[in-house]
This record gives sequence, structure tokens and C-alpha cells, in this order.
Amino acid sequence: MLQSRIGLPIVLAGIFFASAAPSRALAETVLITGANAGIGLEFTKQYADRGATVIATHRRDTVPDTLAALAAEHPNVRVERMDVSVRDEIDKLAAKLKGMPIDIVINNAAIWSIGDRNDPAVRAAQSFGTLDYDQFELFMRTNVAGPIKVAEAFISNVKASKEKKIINISSLGGSNSLRARKPDQLFWYRASKAALNNVMRSLTTEVEHDGVIVLLFHPGGVRTERLAALGSALSTLAPEESIGDMISVIDKLTLADTGKFLLYDGKDAPW
Repeated sequence: MLQSRIGLPIVLAGIFFASAAPSRALAETVLITGANAGIGLEFTKQYADRGATVIATHRRDTVPDTLAALAAEHPNVRVERMDVSVRDEIDKLAAKLKGMPIDIVINNAAIWSIGDRNDPAVRAAQSFGTLDYDQFELFMRTNVAGPIKVAEAFISNVKASKEKKIINISSLGGSNSLRARKPDQLFWYRASKAALNNVMRSLTTEVEHDGVIVLLFHPGGVRTERLAALGSALSTLAPEESIGDMISVIDKLTLADTGKFLLYDGKDAPW
């Protein structure tokens, strides 16, 4: 029997034939900043594995080994240089990708500290009484101006896409309702993430009428290379779990969700 009258799958010589619908991800294009390590690398892996076209950006002088290996394995991974703290580099890549619909922009690139956090002097730079004020501008340029500049530079690409999503990796450190704990006050990091939350909430007003969804995530204590090196007790989540959960949330977003600040599992994060 080659075909059932009621449309059941075809069975022939013990082989099951079914016309599976193509994955919704096959047509997705995702741009990820800071894609060569940690959270950004895991986003790149998972979107690449499910067939999305991934534009994986980094700020290194040469292509990082992690991205070179992924691109060799996945022809749908395109590696591009873009330091989000340098506005000209953002504009250069935006010009290169002009006219390409980008369904999802993931603003992941950020700095947490400048130098090795195991070094007491590095910790002191973000602690009251020994604050390094020269670092403040770099935190704000990278963690705040960088993501909003990326959103501004690629907004035409996002508007031209089907999904129209701008996703930002924030932190509970940016919550105004949660107090810092010693010894990691992280004054500049916390200030920059609070500012990121604010500018992205403002962005919703600008782009909502175009159907663009803007969202902020706290990814949880992900066991990245950086936290592992610190031996941090906050490092409780496997990257696969946190990023997998965030992608599941991203898949289901609607315009009703724009402007939300969520935990990686989709629950509300405190503002």
C-alpha cells in the first residue's frame, strides 16, 4: 500500500516515510555579539545545530579557534569581526550586511571586570574606596552604548525579518531592587547593566509600532570559563541548560512580551 485514503503515512517494505515539515529555524538568521566564548559561544552552537544562519561576531585580531572550528563544522555559521565598543566597527558590519533580514539580534558582548578577577587589584577597581574612575567610561561604552548602537545599526535588518527580535543579556546586578553583596560590589558593572535595562526599555517605545520585540535576560550563574576560573559559587548552571532555556523562551516571544526583564527560564526578573 503506497498511500492511505485517509492520509496516513506511507509504509513500504517496513520503511516509514513521512513528509516532515521543515524546522522553523531553517529560515532564521541570528546575529550574536561576543560569540567566541561563554554564553555567546553556546548560543552560536545551539542555533547552528538547529539550522539557523548564525552571524557570529568577535573582537579578536584573528578568528578565534572556537569560531573557526564551528564554522568548519557548520556552513551556516558566518564569522565576522565587530568590537561593540568601537562604533566604526559596528557601522562597517552593518554596511556589509545591508539588506539582509536578521530575525534575532543577541546583544551578549559585555565586560564584567578589566583583568583577572582573582587579582585583588582588579577587584579593588570596582570596590568603594578604591574605585578606578578611568574604567567607568569603558564599562558604559561596552555594556550600554555598544548594545544600543548595535540595535540602531541593524534595526533595518531586524524590521525586514520575520521574527523581529532584539535580545539583550543583562544581569540581576542591574536590578535596582537588589543590593550588592561584599566583596563583589562591582560598582561599574552593576551601573552599566542597570543602564542597559533602561535604554532597552526606552527602545521598546521606538520600535514597538514596527513589530519589533525587545527583551532582557538574566542568564543565571552559567558555568562559563570565566566563572570557573574564579571558582565562583554562583556558577551553578551548565551553559547548555541556561542557553537552551533562553532559546525556548525566545521562540515563544510575542509583541506582548516586549520590554520584559526575564530570568533564563522565562520567569520575571526583579527590576
